[in-house]
Amino acid sequence: MSSERLTEYLKYAQEKIDKHLDSLLGKNSPDVIYEAMRYSVFAGGKRLRPILCLLSYELLSGKEADEKVLDIACAIELIHTYSLIHDDLPAMDNDVLRRGKPTNHVVFGEAIAILAGDALLNKAAEVCFNWILRNKAKENFIKAAEYLFKASGTEGMIGGQVIDVVNSGKEITEENLLYEMHLKKTSKLIQASCVCGAYVAGAKEEVISDFEEYGKNLGLAFQIRDDILDFIGDSKKVGKSIGKDIKEKKNTFVTFYGIEKAQNYVESFSKKAIEIVEKYDRMGLFIELTNYLITREK
Repeated sequence: MSSERLTEYLKYAQEKIDKHLDSLLGKNSPDVIYEAMRYSVFAGGKRLRPILCLLSYELLSGKEADEKVLDIACAIELIHTYSLIHDDLPAMDNDVLRRGKPTNHVVFGEAIAILAGDALLNKAAEVCFNWILRNKAKENFIKAAEYLFKASGTEGMIGGQVIDVVNSGKEITEENLLYEMHLKKTSKLIQASCVCGAYVAGAKEEVISDFEEYGKNLGLAFQIRDDILDFIGDSKKVGKSIGKDIKEKKNTFVTFYGIEKAQNYVESFSKKAIEIVEKYDRMGLFIELTNYLITREK
């Protein structure tokens, strides 16, 4: 259960992010691609990744989030949403439910869903280039954008998804491969969210390293909690199909270790995350957010 302070912050940040996303995704021609892009972006996600970006920036800069950080925060959400559209496709996870609504390909057809995902990724790049140019190509802005696209590429999110796809239906016997899959598939983009906020705030490299390590541990705890919810969750609360991991012989921390040990990992990684960030977290929002995410039911 989140505190009133955290609830207020999440509402404040979500409103800022949604307003900015709306301005970035103004409709144009052809209509159907914008409808498909907006359908998934505004389907009711938690906005965790851009919120982490805003929170990192605000904490380290002492300033309220504005366009200086909102552009890259929203680019992160565009990349995350494109990945969900593609993950749900028949050739990938073949899911019909996402964020409590029919998945993009169910509504718009497979071809438009693929193109909507491509368009969101391309839009994220456009937003970042424009953002860098408007801010006179400052080195920390360029570093933030580079980090984001590396984290979402073959060294990060895409690489993790490849490990998942290639090993689907097979039993992973190496702990290191399971860890690598979770680290790349989910944790890297969460890491990037924290790092990008820190870069835009002008933080020193040692601070950026701490926020990178915080994001890594939070991302692992978050993904393992997701694995647990696939076993014990309620699809109405979770907002997506559950029980698919066992049915499709997916490799997760739960299938590898069992629920009890997987939960121990959630607690271990989240404890590490809190230990890293607490020296910076004057208001305690990072700690509250971490605890909220690892106990969530959706």
